[in-house]
Amino acid sequence: MLDAKMKIQLETYLQNLKTPVELVAYLDGQDKSRELESLMNEISALSALVSVVQGEDATARRPAMGVRSVAKGTEMRFAGVPLGHEFTSLVLAVLHSGGHPMKIDKDLIEQVRNLDGEYRFETYISLSCQTCPEVVQALNMMAAINPQISNEMIDGSLFQQEVDDRKVMAVPTVFMNGHQFSQGRIGLADILKKIDKNAGARSLKKLAEKDLFDMLIVGGGPAGASAAIYAARKGIKTGVLADKFGGQLLDTVSIENFISVTETEGPKLVANLEAHVGAYDVDIMRGHKASALSVAEDGSIEVSVEGGAVLRSRSVLLATGARWREMNVPGEQEYRGKGVAYCPHCDGPLFKGKSVAVIGGGNSGIEAAIDLAGITAHVTVLEFDSKLRADEVLQRKARSMKNIDIITSAQTTEVLGDGQRVTGLQYTDRNTGDTKSVTLAGIFVQIGLVPNTEFLKGSVALTPRGEIEINARGETSIPGVFAAGDVTTVPFKQIVVAVGSGATAALGAFDYLIRQVVDEPEASVKAEEEQAA
Repeated sequence: MLDAKMKIQLETYLQNLKTPVELVAYLDGQDKSRELESLMNEISALSALVSVVQGEDATARRPAMGVRSVAKGTEMRFAGVPLGHEFTSLVLAVLHSGGHPMKIDKDLIEQVRNLDGEYRFETYISLSCQTCPEVVQALNMMAAINPQISNEMIDGSLFQQEVDDRKVMAVPTVFMNGHQFSQGRIGLADILKKIDKNAGARSLKKLAEKDLFDMLIVGGGPAGASAAIYAARKGIKTGVLADKFGGQLLDTVSIENFISVTETEGPKLVANLEAHVGAYDVDIMRGHKASALSVAEDGSIEVSVEGGAVLRSRSVLLATGARWREMNVPGEQEYRGKGVAYCPHCDGPLFKGKSVAVIGGGNSGIEAAIDLAGITAHVTVLEFDSKLRADEVLQRKARSMKNIDIITSAQTTEVLGDGQRVTGLQYTDRNTGDTKSVTLAGIFVQIGLVPNTEFLKGSVALTPRGEIEINARGETSIPGVFAAGDVTTVPFKQIVVAVGSGATAALGAFDYLIRQVVDEPEASVKAEEEQAA
């Protein structure tokens, strides 16, 4: 199952094992069980410290693989064949079970180790989901640290009855001790905040104790990462405040226009960006959102954090990016995660054999429709305009597919459901004014982006669309406050543009700081001369 190149790489990784690891087989007669058995045997053949054993748990899902630490007795499971995006999760599970150090904060490790009680996590994923591995890996690390914690990755496409019974309509969906715990992306720090009630307060206390930064970057996407690297290289005290490192890149499937990189995927690029930032002395504060920005009496910039802490800096660079635009129609929020979705690559496999709709006829919408047409029974595209806005090559592809219908001049007015899940939608024909309905199981919204600037209203100047107004140097309407990336008026929302604008704004902010530092001594010398006279 693994090609020669992958085996060589994996054999190299497995040399980092310090203690034995058992791959525990929970198999039956399915073809997928044979695939999984083959995968386990190939992995065990690459290291003397890895062996395959038969599982004795009669209640285990099948096919499934356990990854068990012989030294600590911890075990995490993969129900399904963990290839695709989850192969990395499997490799890390083996390494961490075998004693290889985890690249996470030591305080977080201690926090996990000291958790009281038993926590049994079940994480429903799809192998095409790029968000899912982040959640699986966070929970697996917890399971590798604390024997009272377990996690099982479950490929929803192989356990469809479970998915239906537990009403899983978006991935990743996590259950803890039999009850739904979370849905969507969630990192280790956020997981701990939910189960360790004092974690949030301790984290905020640490933020409040931070000294004055020279440059505080708000946002961890490509613009923020670029800015952090440029700032740190100048030798100034740099901090990054980010809810999640990576921004929209975490939801980006294929990237083929990032200069010097022929092809990559969003999460891989995020990992590279994070590693690059981590190579410098940058204080990365994850799991926190900014709630306000103001100028203090002493001229420093204050960034308030949700929960109550305040960070202070001599300059601030805003790189909070953007998020998927919502339809803002009745039923959308009620059925979010219950049929209303925003990531076709993540949640598409959950609608196999069902009818879905895509809202939006731009490139993102038509690409989503084409992808979904290969999984679902039928796709209906609804576009508000009188014509599609996607590239002609995408339009031709979509129109050539027999299970895609395209409706233009359609204004979606309501999401319909039965109280538990989506059953359809209503739209208005803008040509006739007639109200029409479509019966379906899922709705994928692809109608553009909204800048994350709600917390800035009343502080920096924003456009009517909510974008931060900047000049060529990244300066905003407040001296000492700069901005970069998709959250600004930069005309093209592209990764490479965000990286460049992050560098520009960081250099602009550094130039601002230099001039502030130069002015202060001169003023002091002049004052001393006047006193002497």
